[in-house]
Amino acid sequence: MNTAGSVRSGGRLDGKVAVVTGAANGIGAAVARRFVDESARVMLADLDATAGQALAGTLGAAAAFRHCDVSRPAELQALFEACESQFGRLDVLVNNAAIQSTHDFENTDEAEWQRIVDVNLKGVFFGIRHVIAFMRRAGGGAIVNTSSTFALVGSPGYSAYHATKGGVNALTRAAAVSLIKDRIRVNAVCPGTTLTEGLVSSVRTTAADYDAAMASFAALQPMGRFAQPGEIAGAYVFLASDEASYVTGAELVVDGAYTVV
Repeated sequence: MNTAGSVRSGGRLDGKVAVVTGAANGIGAAVARRFVDESARVMLADLDATAGQALAGTLGAAAAFRHCDVSRPAELQALFEACESQFGRLDVLVNNAAIQSTHDFENTDEAEWQRIVDVNLKGVFFGIRHVIAFMRRAGGGAIVNTSSTFALVGSPGYSAYHATKGGVNALTRAAAVSLIKDRIRVNAVCPGTTLTEGLVSSVRTTAADYDAAMASFAALQPMGRFAQPGEIAGAYVFLASDEASYVTGAELVVDGAYTVV
C-alpha cells in the first residue's frame, strides 16, 4: 500500500499516468490500487465523491480524485485536463464506469434504456474521443475498456446491459484499428461475475432470500465462487503496461471458464 507523501517506483507501470473512471468501488477501485502499487499515478473519477475521495486519500501522493459523470463529454474533457495539469501527462485510460438494470425487454422503458446507453456506451465512446489528443502529446497510450461476459453470452433480464457491453467490444475493435497510427492501443477486459458492492446491492434489492440467492448464483460459476475485484485488476495492469505492447483490439476474458462451459 502506498503511503501519503510517497510514490512507488520500479513497478510495471512506472512513469505512467492513468485515469480510471468508476474508480470509487468494485473493479475500478481494485484497478486504481493495483496501478498505484505498480508505480503509476492515478486520477480517480466517479459520481461517488465520498468513496472516491476516501480511496484517493489512502493511496497518497500518487492519486487524486475528481467527480465526473461520464455521460457528459464536457466533464470527461475537464477530467483529462485536470489529470494532465496535476500529473503532467496522460498515458492510460480505463473506461470502467457503468450502470446496470435487471429489467428485461418488456420492463425496460425508454428513459432507463437511454441512461444505460449514455453511461455504458456513450461514456466509453467520448472517453476515447476526448483522450486522443492527450495521448498524442504523451507519444501514445493505452485504453482499457471494461466490458463483460454479458457481451459474449445471453441471459434473462439485463437486456440493456447486454446490448451496451456488446457495443463496448465492437467499439474497442474499431478504436484499436483507428488509433494504431497514433500509437494508442485499445483493448477490453470482460470480467465474469465479481463480488462487488454493486452485485451485493442488486441481489439484496431483488432477492427474497439474499443468502440463498448468492449461494445459487455462485453455484452457477464453474469455479464455484465469484471473482474478487483484485483478481480482475491484474488484467488491466497487463494491458496498460509495456508488456502488452503488441496487444490491441483484444477482449481479455477473466471469468473462471464461465463462457466456455
